[in-house]
Amino acid sequence: MEFGLWEKYYIQILNDFGFSRQKDEESAKLLDEILSTEKCLRLNDLTEIISFSDKHILFGAGPSLKKHIKQLKKDYDLKDYVLIAADGATTALIEEHIAPDIIVTDLDGNLDDILLANLKGSNMVIHAHGDNIEKIAQLTSFFTNILGTTQAQPIGNLYNFGGFTDGDRGLFLAVALGASQITLAGMDFGDIVTKYSRPNLENETAKADDFKKKKLKYAEEFTNWIVENENVEIIKL
Repeated sequence: MEFGLWEKYYIQILNDFGFSRQKDEESAKLLDEILSTEKCLRLNDLTEIISFSDKHILFGAGPSLKKHIKQLKKDYDLKDYVLIAADGATTALIEEHIAPDIIVTDLDGNLDDILLANLKGSNMVIHAHGDNIEKIAQLTSFFTNILGTTQAQPIGNLYNFGGFTDGDRGLFLAVALGASQITLAGMDFGDIVTKYSRPNLENETAKADDFKKKKLKYAEEFTNWIVENENVEIIKL
């Protein structure tokens, strides 16, 4: 999605949630500065890394995630697919002894598991927004193989492919990487959250609050936008 089109949605999101564009831009500037001092990935670097396949599997952190992972392990040869984890979904994959090829994260998932996956070769797509400035400052340098993204105007080393939540941003990333087919696993748009998306939950699942429900509605809207507007086959498990 070109930024000119994305900006219309972005302004709507800012108004709907009361987010600060200035803070988004401050976070993006900070991430860009950090990546400028270290070797970071560009889009063509990541494209070359995952060039072994144009079939991708995107793992969201919804309640169907573990069931879908077990189904995929049984019925698919995962080596034939680019595996993209949306933030906390990384934990479920690590539990099944799988390190995704790419992790799309704003650094609010289980950081121990995300760091472990990175050590095992997962490439990081770290997202800067106004609510994670401190995490960007404190944690970014612990990771390697980083491509940076922002939901504001892309600057310097940072990209904006479109998308709002980790899950639908992963979809837009897959499209930008040239995927011809994307299988969705654990991408649920209901009113249930899991320990994978909220690591501090006391139970395995819980009812989503109004804030999360609103985010999931946007995620579903952007997923449907890709289905309707991009030349890519979407398979929903």
